[in-house]
Amino acid sequence: MQMHTMSSSLRSFMPRALLATAAVSALLCAPGLAPSARAQDFPQTPDTGSAAMASAPAFDQTTEAPSLPQLGEGILVSVNNDMVTSYDLKQRMLLLIVTSGVQVTQENYQAVQQQAINSLIEERLQGQEMDHWKVKVSDDDIQQEIERMASQSNLTGEQLLAELKKVGIEPDTLKAQVRAESGWSSLVGGRYHSNANVGKAQIDATMDKIIAEGQKPQYLVAEIFLDPVAAGSMERAQQGAQQLYSQLSQKVAPFQAVARQFSNAPSAAQGGDAGWLVSGSLDPAVEAALQAAQPGEMLPPITTKDGVYIYLLRQKTDGHADLVEHLKQAAVTLPANASPTQVATAQAELTSFRAKNDTCDAVDAAKSSSGVHVMDLGETELSSLVPTYADALRPLKEDQATGVLRNSQSMNVVYVCGRRLAGENAMTREQVESQLVNQRLSMLGRRYLRELRSAATIENH
Repeated sequence: MQMHTMSSSLRSFMPRALLATAAVSALLCAPGLAPSARAQDFPQTPDTGSAAMASAPAFDQTTEAPSLPQLGEGILVSVNNDMVTSYDLKQRMLLLIVTSGVQVTQENYQAVQQQAINSLIEERLQGQEMDHWKVKVSDDDIQQEIERMASQSNLTGEQLLAELKKVGIEPDTLKAQVRAESGWSSLVGGRYHSNANVGKAQIDATMDKIIAEGQKPQYLVAEIFLDPVAAGSMERAQQGAQQLYSQLSQKVAPFQAVARQFSNAPSAAQGGDAGWLVSGSLDPAVEAALQAAQPGEMLPPITTKDGVYIYLLRQKTDGHADLVEHLKQAAVTLPANASPTQVATAQAELTSFRAKNDTCDAVDAAKSSSGVHVMDLGETELSSLVPTYADALRPLKEDQATGVLRNSQSMNVVYVCGRRLAGENAMTREQVESQLVNQRLSMLGRRYLRELRSAATIENH
């Protein structure tokens, strides 16, 4: 069997996932939507041990792309009026194998083949729907995307296509994938953008949830998820997961590349980066395994009611995260030796002010009067405050105020006008909004594709 050596520059290129579920989760937003938040836009978390594979591809320059066994010529599957041929299948299998780094064995060959067929069927369905809605992707758009992909490995588009050609992958194979992926993203974004918009209340609720979860143990992970429905059964999903785990353990294939091509989770589009998982919201078997693991470890396959997971634990925390809060105050100057009468007067003034001005907007509109002075204190970390103030502020949500507090210089009421977790990896409101939009579009896109597949006439030949 003839083997072709692949350059490390091509292996670090890594096209986006072939699976529609992964492609949809990396949608390009339609005009008017918040821009998509990409993994590379966020500060990178340093990884240890084998977990480094989750954040940076680590390809072996000697990795080889195998020739495939001879396939029979002709039409394999018809999808409504479109055909999937043996040539299409071989090309897609080569692209999948080359970009994932997985070695094809007798045990996993059938699974790789089925994965390629599924992606081709879904691509045909996407193309038919794009034709119905007259969604066009120009040759210039395709070339620009290929140039962008190539630039990640310091290649030109022409050089990238030449590298693929060396291992038997024709340029039209990649171009067809880019055309379908880009067009489907535009179609889903255009059809569902109004349904994917999120309001201030939902962003506020999500920020509150993130902050609450910051007080619990968390696990930063990359994941590979095998869906028993897509695999054909739970047993097949377990077998497939074990085969992938074996090759990952031997460092035959990089985790990120395998996740992109084989995972059925939306995180496949980000190379399996699933972010921080929070204690209490996980399957008990998953949480028990993560609790026992150390950063840098890859966990053996874990079977849950949903399917089979392979996790790479990148980091873990014990919770109790610090908060950064934007604070404003209404204060009455009061020396430490103030008389009881002065204290009572200040208390009454602040209590009355708080009752009339119970939000940050109201405080902004209020004028300092009757000895009550309004001041914007800016952002500060709760850990830098004296315990009395930190304890009073920690349970408050945005647009809430403390009771009347006392320090050595004044008596005051403090308003929380914004809050977030401390740390460079903490999500901002803008990132939360973008994530919520993309999650909705991803869900709507997957449902859309399931409906198309359910209504289609798909026949094996």
